[in-house]
Amino acid sequence: MSSELFSVIVLAAGKGTRMRSSRPKVLHPLAGRPLLSHVLDAALALNPAAIYVVYGHGGDAVASAHAGYPVQWVEQPQQLGTGHAVRCAVDGIPDDHRVLVLYGDVPLIQADTLTPLLSAPGVALLSAELADPAGYGRVVRAGQEVRGIVEEKDATPEQQAIREINTGLLSAPARHLKRWLADLQADNAQGEYYLTDVVAMAVAEAVPVTGMPVGDPAEVQGVNDLVQLAGVERLWQRRAAERLMRAGLHLVNPDRFELRGELAHGEDCRIDAGVVCEGRVELGHRVTLGPGVVLRDTRIADDAVVDAYSVVEGAEVGIEAVVGPFARLRPGTVLAKGAKVGNFVETKAVRLGPGSKANHLTYLGDAEVGAGVNIGAGTITCNYDGAGKHTTRIDDDAFIGSGTELVAPVTVGRGATIGAGTTLSQDAPPGALTLERTRQRTVENWQRPGKPPSDGSTGDERQ
Repeated sequence: MSSELFSVIVLAAGKGTRMRSSRPKVLHPLAGRPLLSHVLDAALALNPAAIYVVYGHGGDAVASAHAGYPVQWVEQPQQLGTGHAVRCAVDGIPDDHRVLVLYGDVPLIQADTLTPLLSAPGVALLSAELADPAGYGRVVRAGQEVRGIVEEKDATPEQQAIREINTGLLSAPARHLKRWLADLQADNAQGEYYLTDVVAMAVAEAVPVTGMPVGDPAEVQGVNDLVQLAGVERLWQRRAAERLMRAGLHLVNPDRFELRGELAHGEDCRIDAGVVCEGRVELGHRVTLGPGVVLRDTRIADDAVVDAYSVVEGAEVGIEAVVGPFARLRPGTVLAKGAKVGNFVETKAVRLGPGSKANHLTYLGDAEVGAGVNIGAGTITCNYDGAGKHTTRIDDDAFIGSGTELVAPVTVGRGATIGAGTTLSQDAPPGALTLERTRQRTVENWQRPGKPPSDGSTGDERQ
């Protein structure tokens, strides 16, 4: 990279009319993060002296979504073209800097691709060879020398046949760029100030112009509508999947894997089709994820299994623990070694001790569960009284019968047994059987409302 100081201008003012959305275009998500975030990450990787983001439509929302980024925000009150947008920001850049112009809706660009633009003499622009260049400005050359950029709407038939297109990404010396921008004219089909017109100005002044074709045209693909957004998403996801597989992660179907954040993994992990990882996800060694699993801000320890269609958010799953299928672990859930949460079980703010299990049809919220506890089907902790949350404590080796309601705050002692169907509203002592049931009785000759007697009578004699 050149030792020349440089600043970056990111153009992010467009409304994105073709997105047909009230959301600013650069805030539409790619891999779970705004389009603009990906561009800023690439810019920051270059270590510039400063980054200026030119905003317009939805500026407050755009800035708020990127509050943690070290950028300077510049408003473009009227969207009068790319040249006008750069003009709004360039005055704050020292004359001895080089200026790199990026676009907030070109999210796949990589720092390594941009680096050569910073060391070229004069103006350097990134181009791409496309089989179908329709919709893009064309790079006009004389031999190998770039002589100008012509927008498609202004191009002659011969120029429209050119396959080398302008990506819009370029760099130029600030002292020249400021002068050229001041001289831009809007005498074109769109009535806008085109940044690309500075190329012809540079040529007129004998300032060198270098066109640098990008190795992978997909990297400079822009997003103008939801179809293109979906295409970019698939490209990003495929690259992420390939990177993870090369690092040793077994993806059964990489085309059906979604990463929307960061994923760290150990050895011999296996991920089935349809898995979604969001936020920060950490997998230990030999972790197995079944089809359709959703993980969000979660840690999964060695040899654990999260079975099909389970959702795990803000939780910690311990060594050799088993989750699912069809389980939901909400924030604050911690499963110790060998614990098991089975199908149609929901947990929230629960610590489930070593070897404890809730195999099916159970809700556990705000609970401390010891080791070796069995929680029967249909058990619920009644943790909310309408005003506040209360804790249920279940000590080691307790057995909770099916259909039990634990009305918090309540404690089940060590080794206690709670009979099926019990509503426990007082502490259960250790080592004893506690149950609460009404006496069973049968009502003879009872008639179910709205249903005639099975013997065909009127039923009057039973009233």
